[in-house]
Amino acid sequence: MQHAIWWQVYPLGFVGAFPAHQPPDPREHRLRRFVGWFDHAVELGASGVALGPIFDSRTHGYDTTDHFRIDPRLGDEGDFDHLVAEAHRRGLRVLLDGVFNHVGVDFQRYRHVADDPSSAGWFRGRAGNFRTFEGHSELITLNHANPEVADYVVDVMAHWLQRGADGWRLDAAYAVPQQFWAKVLPRVRDRYPQAWFVGEIIHGDYAAAVQGAGFDSVTQYELWKAIWSGLNDGNFFELDWALQRHNEFVASFAPLTFIGNHDVTRIASRLERPEHLGRVCLM
Repeated sequence: MQHAIWWQVYPLGFVGAFPAHQPPDPREHRLRRFVGWFDHAVELGASGVALGPIFDSRTHGYDTTDHFRIDPRLGDEGDFDHLVAEAHRRGLRVLLDGVFNHVGVDFQRYRHVADDPSSAGWFRGRAGNFRTFEGHSELITLNHANPEVADYVVDVMAHWLQRGADGWRLDAAYAVPQQFWAKVLPRVRDRYPQAWFVGEIIHGDYAAAVQGAGFDSVTQYELWKAIWSGLNDGNFFELDWALQRHNEFVASFAPLTFIGNHDVTRIASRLERPEHLGRVCLM
């Protein structure tokens, strides 16, 4: 895939499932609400829908409880199948958000560590002192050296690709050893050769990450930062350098460019001068 425009959505927030003062009614099939927006996405010129987390979790979606289950706050597997069918009917691809660096504290293997010592091998560190992701105590880091973890990730990816998903955004891919992806992704591609994988990479050598891990693309944070800070500071050397780097990347892969996503401050708030917003849109 050399060219695609993704309409990115954070599902739990988009449909009002999180946060909520009252527990949402699990009988509400909120995933189906997206279908009414697909024609709008097509009118915008989008060629795909990039969904944030949709799997069972306790809070924000990045603390996954069960990768094989749709979050009850959003609906069920039938709702997912309907969403995919309606997206494909309009020519839209569906990209899922895969959180495979860490899991939530309700993840079955983590909950059973005390009763099943073998479960401890799924996580980094020792029972009672497992490593967490970037200081978040509720996000438990997986042990990517464990073959069972690799098998699990392959099975999860294949399961949802079989149900019609077109690819995966790999959350916090920068925190996972490249050799893990280099072993996992070919196994998935053997079964689904058209699947597309983009790794969330922030710093470092993007081209080396693509080659070493086997991603199809990575997130282009360098260019995102150069766009708003270059305008704010009047530092077009930074923007020129980032564009030169970007053009070098394009020779070997197509980076995923953006001016905003769910992890960063919206561009209109980042820019110090409102008149610059139109210039950013032209970029």
